[in-house]
Amino acid sequence: MTALTLSTSAAPGLRADAIVIGVAKGAKGPVVAPGAEAVDKAYDGRLAGVLETLGASGAEGEVTKLPAPAGLKAPLVVAVGLGAEPEKDSAFDPEALRKAAGVAARALAGAKKAAFVLPLGDAADVGAVAEGVLLGAYSFTAYKGTAPSENAAKARNGKAPLAEAALLGGKPRDAAYKAALARATAVAEELNRARDLINMPPNDLNPEAFAAIVQAAGKEHGLKVQVLDVKALEKGGYGGILGVGAGSTSGPRLVKLSYTSSKAKKHLALVGKGITYDSGGISLKPAGHNETMKCDMSGAAAVFAAVVSAARLGLEVNVTGWLALAENMPSGSATRPGDVLRMYSGKTVEVLNTDAEGRLVLADALWAASAEKPDAIVDVATLTGAMMLALGSRTFGIMANDDSFRTAVHEAAEEVGEPAWPMPLPEHLRKGMDSPTADIANMGERMGGGLVAGLFLREFVGEGIPWAHLDIAGPAFNDGGPFGYTPKGGTGSAVRTLVRLAELTASGDLG
Repeated sequence: MTALTLSTSAAPGLRADAIVIGVAKGAKGPVVAPGAEAVDKAYDGRLAGVLETLGASGAEGEVTKLPAPAGLKAPLVVAVGLGAEPEKDSAFDPEALRKAAGVAARALAGAKKAAFVLPLGDAADVGAVAEGVLLGAYSFTAYKGTAPSENAAKARNGKAPLAEAALLGGKPRDAAYKAALARATAVAEELNRARDLINMPPNDLNPEAFAAIVQAAGKEHGLKVQVLDVKALEKGGYGGILGVGAGSTSGPRLVKLSYTSSKAKKHLALVGKGITYDSGGISLKPAGHNETMKCDMSGAAAVFAAVVSAARLGLEVNVTGWLALAENMPSGSATRPGDVLRMYSGKTVEVLNTDAEGRLVLADALWAASAEKPDAIVDVATLTGAMMLALGSRTFGIMANDDSFRTAVHEAAEEVGEPAWPMPLPEHLRKGMDSPTADIANMGERMGGGLVAGLFLREFVGEGIPWAHLDIAGPAFNDGGPFGYTPKGGTGSAVRTLVRLAELTASGDLG
């Protein structure tokens, strides 16, 4: 992880490999953002003109590198686009700062130290820039190199991530600024841990291995961890999780991860889909759809990261994470289309498609979470390709059994910079899951498949408990090139939303 510091040093006299400044897109060309006045002065006030000559416009995601003039001790200036210049007396949006910091950190891979002089109006801006740096500098290197000792030095194109970032104008003695930096560090470190898990190959991350990682983290952070193995699941009657994991030699697990606060007045339950590899089972996925299915445990990774973050932040709320872990494989022992599973709730489910497995493991975990009567439940899952067709690859859908709760979750997601969109649960789609054999089928109408999945999950939420379902199938794994602070591969989608929901629950401000 990149080391972060708050600094009151002036940019010209700071020894670093590079100075990062912000550039906005103005009406008449690029505009140097506040905070970089001393850097602009070193260019005799002509920095904006120089950048324009080099083709810079200030557009979001744009990076322009130029040699530093004699007045700066750093040899390089990195100008990063912030997007449109805000209106007079308005500040830059924190998400714009977060993205710019991420782009700059990624562009500085291999550097030992960089000074960031992006506009910092308050502690929230410090948190946004700090998150952007830590998330943007991320790289997955565990399997690079010929020996483990070489892995740390093997990042993008052989360059290690940016080693240190100094946030100038950060007021190191200000309590609010220090708290913002500490929060950003904790959340980003856990989010990056989630990314590591998502990127791990499935031959190394099966349900048992995932559970062991959670147990180790639980010991480190004082969390209570309970792991139900195959025998315990059989004894408890967890037919959904057992049915999905029946075809694999790696048995399923249900992991309960609990953070408790002596000052808590509320209890938030988080449920994550943890399919460590999804072949589709007997309903095998077609060619070209298997290569990234190691990411089908992204929901469980997000829940894991959020609970640990809550503990590290000392939030005054009880947070319980339920990780439903299984590997969905075809074999002689696998669940078949047409089989009927008796779920933990007692309901029976006719399995019409074994590739609709996520809802089966979540159903058992949702019922287990409901038994504790939490104040709210949020589940997270890479659940349906239909949600990707509806919202694309960067936005997750939010469904809920309560409109006001759905709105609160959406607002929390937007606040932390995670694109999301509220989706309905149309009652007429429920009839499509009627089964002549069982209480319900795991498939319904093809059109609106993401909403059908949400309706299925709703059947397994305890009465009177506010519940929301986040379908992160689109943004959980980035197949394309990196952008903003988002890398290629596992993204850690929904972690920041879940942490924010825990904070809002602790403060009593969650609608």
